[in-house]
Order: sequence, then structure tokens, then C-alpha cells
Amino acid sequence: MNWQEYIIEDEDILVGKPTIKGTRISVEFIVGLLAQGWSEQQILENYPRLNKEHLKAIFSYVQDCFRDGLMYKRTYTD
Repeated sequence: MNWQEYIIEDEDILVGKPTIKGTRISVEFIVGLLAQGWSEQQILENYPRLNKEHLKAIFSYVQDCFRDGLMYKRTYTD
């Protein structure tokens, strides 16, 4: 899955947050819906501009962020 075909970062759209190309729907927003318990079907029904390929792209994007170490929170203890 080449997520770059579906997800962009543009400073003029949501201050550069990663968004689904052609929309103002952010990756963060969709991940938040999933975290709240929304199903893939619910997302697709409520956001008809999205399709399954968009959701696959989001998962691929998140996977790459983890792989690149961009999503790890470091905690330090004394």
C-alpha cells in the first residue's frame, strides 16, 4: 500500500496535519473515531467521500510512523 497516494501534508489544510487527499479529514480524526469504537463501516457510512482504500492508507501511514520511531513517547524516571 502506497499511502502517499492518499494522504498529504499541506500547510494550507488543517495547519499541515496529515489529511486524506481531496478532503479536510485528518488521519488523527479517523484514528480517533476508531479509538472511540467506530467500525470501518460506520466511518464509511458517515464520511461518504472515504472508501476502504483510504482507511488502508491510514493504517499503512500509522505503521510507517511507528517503524520510523515517530510515535514513541519516551518517559524518563529518576
